[in-house]
Amino acid sequence: MSLIMDFSLFYFADDADADGHRYRLLLDGARFADTHDFTAVWTPERHFHRFGGLFPNPSVAAAAVAAATTRVAVRAGSVVAPLHHPVRIAEEWSMVDNLSNGRAGLALASGWNPQDFLFNPEVYAQRREVTAEMIDTLRALWRGEGYRGSGASAGQEVRIYPHPVQAGGPPLWLTSGGTVATFEAAGRAGVGVLTNLLTYGLEALPEKIAAYRHAFAQAGHAGPGHVVLMLHAYLDEDRDAVDRLVRRPLQRYLMTALDLNLRATGLPVRNQPVVADGAAVPVVVQRAYERYRTRDGLFGSVSDALGVVRRAAAADVDEIACLIDFGVPPEAVLEGLDRLDQLRAAAVTTPGGVARG
Repeated sequence: MSLIMDFSLFYFADDADADGHRYRLLLDGARFADTHDFTAVWTPERHFHRFGGLFPNPSVAAAAVAAATTRVAVRAGSVVAPLHHPVRIAEEWSMVDNLSNGRAGLALASGWNPQDFLFNPEVYAQRREVTAEMIDTLRALWRGEGYRGSGASAGQEVRIYPHPVQAGGPPLWLTSGGTVATFEAAGRAGVGVLTNLLTYGLEALPEKIAAYRHAFAQAGHAGPGHVVLMLHAYLDEDRDAVDRLVRRPLQRYLMTALDLNLRATGLPVRNQPVVADGAAVPVVVQRAYERYRTRDGLFGSVSDALGVVRRAAAADVDEIACLIDFGVPPEAVLEGLDRLDQLRAAAVTTPGGVARG
């Protein structure tokens, strides 16, 4: 049985394009995905930090991608739902759905960094509950139902315009950092799951996906649901060349993730983490880098990466979202997209390949 696995491109991102064309990698990558049978292009919502600072509004980025492409799905990975009013989210993404002629989709995240909640500070403690409740509200708005406000707008009912192209509105995912409870919540709500391996390894994923599929079925939803796994990706047949190219930027990326997590706990951190060489890298980051490079990322040759894809397929993943903009020079990333396309094709056509689940 051949492996069936969707592949998409995922941006997070590092604001480090030396030639000043900050969105060249996004748009050129999206055009490549559009013409090479990739499923989607995902853009995030990130605030107040250089790493990710290219994407404070995923609907704006998605509109640009929609205008540059004709086939590939245009998705948010993710909208930090508690920062926004649900009517505003529904309006913006209905517009993206129209601009893309029905290719929009979005994952909803509850957020974790207190600094981001400058926009809506009072909901931080209830952010997970707010995100879960927003799913039904967004669906109702996209179906054309009215929304009644409160305060000065109490009693007034509004509807969103333009109406979305997709019947019932764009597809939804719930973003999970890895807790089984979030996987199960997504299953009960009848939405997909977008996850990553920042806090756990691929070997822990089958149990989480099984819990999601069970909750999805128990809630009476049609079909099996949809699980998207984000993996860092850069391929080259010369494994040493891959290591030389990705080591420093990926370690910087991981250092940033560590610093932001510490910042969220209120512990003192440096303003701008710098990785000058291996000796400057904390042991936890060195270990994380080796895990990504050897087991939980798409690095090395196409055949190396195919082994990771097989493990993801065995865990019952439906789609791999390849995170490509973690600090590798844009020209190298764009040149490497051909190898990611070879991986996508190999995953589909490998004889006797791998069955999902």
